[in-house]
Amino acid sequence: MKAFFSRPTPIAAAVVGAIRVGLGVLWLHEGTLKYRANFGAADILLVANSAKSNSRVPDFFKSFADFALGGWPHFFGFVMPLLETTLGVVLVMGVLSLPASLMSGFTLLTYWSADQLITEYPVMAALSMAVIAWPLLASRFSVTTLAERVVGRRHPDLVVFQEPFRRWL
Repeated sequence: MKAFFSRPTPIAAAVVGAIRVGLGVLWLHEGTLKYRANFGAADILLVANSAKSNSRVPDFFKSFADFALGGWPHFFGFVMPLLETTLGVVLVMGVLSLPASLMSGFTLLTYWSADQLITEYPVMAALSMAVIAWPLLASRFSVTTLAERVVGRRHPDLVVFQEPFRRWL
């Protein structure tokens, strides 16, 4: 498999780009599902309260759940579906793919810490790791690449489109 990804071929870029888009679609599904179900403060309080008595939830998350989730359930009830939907849109478009996939991985780790286990999460974690491993390939067919070509023609010396900055777009 190393030979497949060692040179940035169009096939490798298409595969990793499809992985990025697939991850985005899964996040869009998660976020819109929460919106349709009227996800909110009550759901966050359910997670916070269940973390207190669950032996599978690590102590650091119990503290976080008690302080943050229990303290600001309306905020987290609003932010979590927004975060998931935003991750989905950003990943499908291919804008800021590396930061989005890092946030994807962090969010999934947070969900696992809360013992919120859904069958899609391991798949989403694997897809996140692929985008993190090959961010330039993941964004080769993306809005970022399109912007790079349009702006890059006018400003070819623009630092943001050069390594190491480019991988963060």
